[in-house]
This record gives sequence, C-alpha cells and structure tokens, in this order.
Amino acid sequence: MDTLTMTDTDIVSGQSANAVKAVELPTYLYATVLASFSIMIGLVWDISWHTSIGRDGLLSAPHLAIYFGGVLAGIFSGVRVLKVSFAGSDQQKQESLSFWGIFKGSLGALFCIWGAFAMLTSAPFDDWWHNTYGLDVTILSPPHTVLLLGMVTIQFGAMITVLSVKNRMNLQNQINPAIEKRLRVFFALSSGFVLCMLFTIASEFLGRHDMHGAFFYQVSSLLFPLLLVAVSISAPSKWGATLAATVYTVFMAAMVWILPLFPAEPLLGPVMNPITNFQAFEFPLLLIFPAVCIDIITQRSKDKNPWLVSVFYAAAFLVILFVFQYPFGDFLMSGAARNWFFGTESWYFGSSPDWQYRFAYANWMEDTGFVLVKGLLIAFIIGYLSSRLSMRWGKWMKNIMR
Repeated sequence: MDTLTMTDTDIVSGQSANAVKAVELPTYLYATVLASFSIMIGLVWDISWHTSIGRDGLLSAPHLAIYFGGVLAGIFSGVRVLKVSFAGSDQQKQESLSFWGIFKGSLGALFCIWGAFAMLTSAPFDDWWHNTYGLDVTILSPPHTVLLLGMVTIQFGAMITVLSVKNRMNLQNQINPAIEKRLRVFFALSSGFVLCMLFTIASEFLGRHDMHGAFFYQVSSLLFPLLLVAVSISAPSKWGATLAATVYTVFMAAMVWILPLFPAEPLLGPVMNPITNFQAFEFPLLLIFPAVCIDIITQRSKDKNPWLVSVFYAAAFLVILFVFQYPFGDFLMSGAARNWFFGTESWYFGSSPDWQYRFAYANWMEDTGFVLVKGLLIAFIIGYLSSRLSMRWGKWMKNIMR
C-alpha cells in the first residue's frame, strides 16, 4: 500500500495554495470500507444458507462474517472518536461533531458506532427468535430488521467517511492524483455495497417472477434513484452512479457464481427439493444502464431547475430499467438462463422443484394494458419524489466536512 495518502490529522496551516503534501489516509477509512464488504458477503451467504441448509446457529460462518464487519467498523471508529475527544488537536476537534457533551468525532464514525451497536444487539435477539418461532419465512423479520438497519448505518457511515476526508483534502489543497484515484475507488465500493444492501432488503419484491409486474418498477423507482442520484451528484468521479452500479453488479454476480461451488444439504424438513450445494441468490438487476443515464443527466444539468431535473432522473431511470429488465425477465425464465452463470436453477429446498411456474409467469404475476400503464405512471411519480429528495441529499453529501 503506497504512502501517498492522507489523514485528516496532518493538515498543515499556512501551506501554499498550490502545494501538495504527502500524508496518510486515516486507518478507520480502510476499516469501514472493509467492514461494509464483509457485511455484504455475510448477508448474501446467510440468505443462501437459509435457502440451502435451513436453521443456522448464532455463530454460523455467515453470521461471523457479518459480526466481523460490525465489530471492525465499531472498534476503529470508536478508537478514532476517543482519540479525537481526549487526545486530539484543537483543529481536529473543530473538524468534528460533538455529542453527549464529551465525545467528538466525524459523522461517518458516529454512524459506524451506532450501526455496530444495533448489529450486536440484533444477534441474541435473532437467536432467541429462531429458538422460539423456528425458521424465518421472510427477510424482514423483527430481528433481521434491527440487523439490517445496523448494517445500512455502517455502510452509510463508510460513504460519509470517504466524502468528508475527500472534501477536507480539497479544502486544504492536500490532494494528488494517486490519493484522488484511491478515494474514487473507496467511494465506488462503499456506495456499491449500499446498493447491494438496498437490493437485498427489497429482494422479496424484485425477483425474476416480479419483473412483469408494475409493483417491481414502483419498488425500484423508490429505492434505487434515492441512492444513485445522490451518489452521482456527490461522488469524487463524474461516473459515480455507474461505478456504484458496477460494484453492485460484479459483487452480486460473483456471489451467484461462487456460492454454488460449496457443498450444502438441508438440515430441516420437509425436503421437497434435495440439493447438494449452496443455492445462489438472485442475479443482479440491470441497474448499470439507468445508472449511466443518471450520470449523463448529472453532467449536463448543472445549475438547472432541480424540479425539472428530477423529472429527467425519474423518467430516464424508469424507461431504461423497463426497456432492459422486462425482456430480461423473459430470458431468466427461459432454458438459456438455466446454468451456473445466471443461477436460475437454484431453488429453496422446501419448495417443489416441479412447480409449474418455476420457470414461467402465472397470470397473476403479469400486469398488462391499462393496469401496467397505470402502475408505471405511479412508479414515475414515486421515482420523481425519490429523485428530488436524492438531489438534496447528494448536494449535502457533496459538501460534508465532518
């Protein structure tokens, strides 16, 4: 790891406006991005575990990956807060937020600490829930909801940490091409993992059986522009949304390809679909295409009316996603997609492998005619409101210093 990096502790007052100082990126920045990555691996692995094996223990391998991410982010951020609070310079304290009248730290570090506490609290809650009610039938069970909120908070903290460091570096003219490139990579990773998390949380409504229904596009228009527009506006790169969608696509596809390589068998009954390996999670949505359009709109709409720009964002996202994802749903149902690459042969061990709609759309799964048009119009309105809110969020992140 080269040393042409920077820490917010090394800002030197009175330096020339054109001078560039070789300094280090703070260690907790690396830790929070790594924590976000570990959390996503554990989460997708855990879903596959439930689909393939069934009941898991408190200290199962996927849970350990999730806990490692939470503990890593919490410890490094906590140490950073304590260091600034009790041994930091006046400048460091001025650059930090104060809470409880004692502690001082960056907003990203505080998010990571709060997220770590939520995650660790959810662990015994989840174990008790399983012992009391058995196997989860939904991703959004009460303990999982607490866990997901903690994980999202840590991942958001990673994004904020990257941006605050970058903005302070720009303010003090402490940036150089090597550092800037690294920050772009870190932000792409952290925002891409948040996108993975949003998809995972809403995956019950975003599977291949949902792609011909209007509700699929309504959920997508609510969640994805909310992140992609903000990332496009605030990212260190002019292709922020595209890079985030690329990270999402590569990560989710890699999990589809890697998990089935390992053996697994159901430990709960009834077993209607005997399996011998981990079942893959969902193949990623084609979000990279609307993400490219969002970035282009951002580049060409500076100083334009934000209410009008929100219309462009919402329309571009919905139209591009519909044009690509709707026929892709047909492809995923076809025999051409029943292979290791797309992973559509993966199936829950408790479901019949002979279900007639396993690779076909039932009538109730498809919206047509006026129902589809009405549903897409609702999706556009949702996307418009989501995009407008995201623009404000993005502008706030673009200027965050603490």
